Amino acid sequence: MSVDLRFRLCEKLYLREPQDSKLGRRIIESSILLIDSLGFEAFTFKKLGKEIGSPEASIYRYFENKHMLLVYLINWYWEWVSYRIETSIRNLDDPKKILRKTLSAIIESRSKDSNFSFVDEPILHKVVIAEASKAYHTKHIDNENKEGFFKSYKDLVSRIAEIISQVDKSYKYPRSLASNLFEMINNQLYFAEHLPKLTDFKSQKNINKDINKMVHYYVGRLLSVDL
Repeated sequence: MSVDLRFRLCEKLYLREPQDSKLGRRIIESSILLIDSLGFEAFTFKKLGKEIGSPEASIYRYFENKHMLLVYLINWYWEWVSYRIETSIRNLDDPKKILRKTLSAIIESRSKDSNFSFVDEPILHKVVIAEASKAYHTKHIDNENKEGFFKSYKDLVSRIAEIISQVDKSYKYPRSLASNLFEMINNQLYFAEHLPKLTDFKSQKNINKDINKMVHYYVGRLLSVDL
């Protein structure tokens, strides 16, 4: 049974918190599916309004524009990954076990979570892979960063960097490794599905398990530990 947990996101991302209302949750749910189906460039609030059976103006009461909605969705995803990590490492005290569980939680972040009925996490994961760079690679990145738009991602990277440092205090690049892990994992998943000659993973059948082995090996070699 879904209990619909909610995350606290940067208040400047929205005009009205969509998690607080039925219409807002429908906006989140349908925008994820529509962005995945159409691509972000073709996605509009007019099309979203038609999809949810609500006037376009009602969506503008929640988000200033579609860029803000995309950044909101990406932040929701990072908060969810953080939630999955913290849940999976609860009651663990061995740094290597914590790192192993953390890596696995990242790789399995495209799995469905029944705690959130209004979000299709596997589809959101596809949106993050295909569209997240459009949230960051903009002319307004510096101002948006100052406003706290990317706090969820930065907090997540800091948390993983902290875990890496607990395993190897001498490792000099924990933040770089933490942020690159997401890029590497998501790119490998994307390449395996669309550009197989750019990866060693040719089958979708056991892709999570195979990438899990690769990432544990890669990180273990960098930190000179057996993961």
